[in-house]
Amino acid sequence: MIGVLNRLVEFVDQHLTEEIDLAELASDSGTTEYHLRRMFSSLAGMPLSEYVRRRRMSVAVADVLGEGDLLGIAVRFGYGSTEAFNRAFRSVHGVNPADVRRDGGPLRTQPQLRFRLTVEGNTPMDTRIADRPAFRLIGHSARVPLIHEGANPHIQAFIASLPATEHARLKALGDTEPAGLLQVSADVDADFAEGSELTYLHGVAVVESSEVPDGLDAIDVPAGTWAVFRTEGPYPAALQSTWAATATDWFPSNPWRLRPGPSIVAVLERADDFSTATCELWMPVERA
Repeated sequence: MIGVLNRLVEFVDQHLTEEIDLAELASDSGTTEYHLRRMFSSLAGMPLSEYVRRRRMSVAVADVLGEGDLLGIAVRFGYGSTEAFNRAFRSVHGVNPADVRRDGGPLRTQPQLRFRLTVEGNTPMDTRIADRPAFRLIGHSARVPLIHEGANPHIQAFIASLPATEHARLKALGDTEPAGLLQVSADVDADFAEGSELTYLHGVAVVESSEVPDGLDAIDVPAGTWAVFRTEGPYPAALQSTWAATATDWFPSNPWRLRPGPSIVAVLERADDFSTATCELWMPVERA
């Protein structure tokens, strides 16, 4: 995977003035665009789209410092107007192209990334592979922003708005794995960008043939394979640490890749104040 990501970085730099199409690169590398974007985001700490924008604006500086027409420079780098180019340039450098042309700076360059293998993995990951028939997730859902670290206040507020009787009702409805009350993230942005919206569902898993009770939302999940990671400790820190380790440790050293589908957290046990918890993280996978 490290080699594929470095080929991706080279590919981006070779096509900075073109629309970036990853489908062929992913296919030639024996992976999928979905998996490639998710692994890049997890390991680089930024979405691929953000990296491309930063690299474009870093390279565009040479043209901006020249004597070329700013509209022509904007078009060369894929922007339909100087206004759109100015916004992208300012978001990276903090100043407009005209200011840089006049003053020579300030500039914030995005170097070309290089991914290197480091020997880690000294902490074993408690993992199992589960083949599951199609099932259905039912519960209450809402659109919320993605937050990588710490508790998500939008999800917390949403769960707190549900009556206590509703949690008991949901628990009684669950009849298949993943067991217990579930925290489901679906329709997640392929770049896994911080602040992008996802569908969060608080609910349970039921067999595919189950009817959806009145007042509940549903997500139908096709048959497939899942990597299930068990984690114990401070909540949500231990869970988020395990989630990050799937990208840095587990996927690079195992013959699996992510496939589209919801990510599911099953809370198996927890302290009364939810300061600690034992959880299972279910991620949809396929053989690489």
